[in-house]
Amino acid sequence: MEAAQSHNKSKHLAIPPEDFTAIVDALYRFGAGQDLRDRLLFESAFSRNATLDFTAVAKKLGVTILVFEGRQVIAETILSTTSTLDTTHTITNPRVIRYDGEHAKLFALIEAQHLPRGDHSRHLLLKNILDVELSKADGTWVIDRMKFDMHGAPAIQTCCFKRKDHER
Repeated sequence: MEAAQSHNKSKHLAIPPEDFTAIVDALYRFGAGQDLRDRLLFESAFSRNATLDFTAVAKKLGVTILVFEGRQVIAETILSTTSTLDTTHTITNPRVIRYDGEHAKLFALIEAQHLPRGDHSRHLLLKNILDVELSKADGTWVIDRMKFDMHGAPAIQTCCFKRKDHER
């Protein structure tokens, strides 16, 4: 993945602490918006024309999807897909690898747990590498492009993909 390869090339960037915090907060809004089922918080993480690319992870899970384009499409797709699930997202190791005061590129890890609401005996646990491009819009950092790549193998206990031998 580009971010994983390029993060070693960056030197210490002079990023004001308030910008670093605000850049990372866009990722926190993305995760917390899902976990809290808060559409406004979730949407606040993205620019109007943002893209979210989950295609590599989906392919590893045996599913073919398109890149989600536009804040409304991203919100509708993600939030409707997770509407029957309890989720927890943990975002860690954020590293800004490019910054000019108006645009930034970020590398981070995200772990996402998905449990069917009402049946936590089944789950899907993913750990992904994030490659994120952000910009400052009206004083707030927002995600313009977010790309996921799976790190390791998913831990699946028949959460989201029912099989005949696990149907209840």
